[in-house]
Amino acid sequence: MKQALREAEKAVAEDEVPVGAVVVHDGKVIGRGYNQIEKLQDPTAHAEMIALTAAANHLESRRLEDCTMYVTLEPCPMCAGALVLARIPTLVFAAFDPKAGACGTLMNIPQDKRLNHTVNVISGICDRESEELLKGFFGRIRSLRTRTD
Repeated sequence: MKQALREAEKAVAEDEVPVGAVVVHDGKVIGRGYNQIEKLQDPTAHAEMIALTAAANHLESRRLEDCTMYVTLEPCPMCAGALVLARIPTLVFAAFDPKAGACGTLMNIPQDKRLNHTVNVISGICDRESEELLKGFFGRIRSLRTRTD
């Protein structure tokens, strides 16, 4: 999770929402990503999507059956669905997302038994560190908006 937090710090440096993700296979990081939505002007450029793509490219397979994803914020519905499609067996995330979380908060896509694959979900790992990054980022944005209003 510490490496995912470092990815989230990269997002902060680029004025992106601080979310970072890594995919681990056999004890090695094979995919990493951080939010790049604004930079790429791509609504799908979430940290998880970038890390999944990198991991799939590394393994030359869309199936990431022996991998674990670590992400600093609970995945949204798009990313949670991608985890299911990638056949990731385990997701570890830090902070819950009360506005878009799809891994237990608003819904639970990874553990929906109606789908063809389910994901073991572990939450709350390094949640304080992730929450601090998020609060700091959004606090800066609010203060900038207040100054320009």
